[in-house]
Amino acid sequence: MKLYNILALPQTNGKPGMDVAMSPALMSRALLSLACLCLAAMATLGAGRTLAADTQAPDVVASIPPIHSLVAQVMDGVGEPHLLVKGGQSPHTYAMRPMDAKALESADLVIWVGPEVEGFLTKPLDVLARNADVLTLIDSPGMMLLPIREGGDWDEHDHDHGEHDHGHDHHVHDHGSHDHGEDAIDGHIWLSPENAATIIDQIADNLIALDPAHQALYTSNAADAKAQLETLTASLSDELTPVEDKPFIVFHDGYHYFEQAFGLKAVGSVTVDPHVPTGGKHLAELREKIEELGAVCVFAEPQFEPKIIQALIDGTPARSGTLDPLGADLETGPALYEKMMTRMGNAFATCLSETS
Repeated sequence: MKLYNILALPQTNGKPGMDVAMSPALMSRALLSLACLCLAAMATLGAGRTLAADTQAPDVVASIPPIHSLVAQVMDGVGEPHLLVKGGQSPHTYAMRPMDAKALESADLVIWVGPEVEGFLTKPLDVLARNADVLTLIDSPGMMLLPIREGGDWDEHDHDHGEHDHGHDHHVHDHGSHDHGEDAIDGHIWLSPENAATIIDQIADNLIALDPAHQALYTSNAADAKAQLETLTASLSDELTPVEDKPFIVFHDGYHYFEQAFGLKAVGSVTVDPHVPTGGKHLAELREKIEELGAVCVFAEPQFEPKIIQALIDGTPARSGTLDPLGADLETGPALYEKMMTRMGNAFATCLSETS
């Protein structure tokens, strides 16, 4: 709309009469028209801002680096999730910071494994994240669950992998009560590539339900992440097949899923609880097992750096290595999960190889 039509000025020779003085009534009419035009423009801009706000990324909180990495893959191009437990810290002993509490209070979605891993989150989820959706991954449909192996000296029958058929029929447990008795569940579910694919699907489904405006991107990202996971799994299988019959001892029973996925042969752990000192009797039993079964390697962990590992292998043919189930020193983000799993595969292959 042209200005002279709004002002309705009298015209001279077919042109707007800009030099004609307006009456007070005409001036009032012109100003009213301009005000209406401005209000209409502001309303249009306001509608645009509202639309943008409606399509903003949801506030998502992820508990530990590997889970955060999978969430970041699915959210790529939409937003970045907030990570609670930073690298190098143990989720078993983590103390929340004020910024973590703030993140939980403003969260739309919180994604964690479950009380088996992040016990510190149980109460804060009830108190601080009351308005958030909570995805407890260990309770997800289709999740393959394995038991915690009792003691630190495991019987041979616990490691009979048969023909390495790693389907859902292996030690699948009903995980309704999070009971930590004799049927306690190993919470390190992300170390199974099969479970990681399930986790990716669960993340995508929950994000789509929360933020349908970005459904196409979430779906595409999830498909890409699972394709990368298949490539990673094939590469790790090729690397680990030559050492799958080599016995080894881990620092604590945190690698059952990885062992199951790639047919590896753990025969015991240095400690049942990594935060409880290991007794001399148990160490003596493990030392006997190293010699009796010819354990090739004893693995430590960067989060705990146990000095007893070296004492345990002194005088035996066993070597020492390091396994990191959390990606402690890796940069957080979409690439962490693949780097963590690749490095774990390399650590097993190197330490268990006869040529290392």
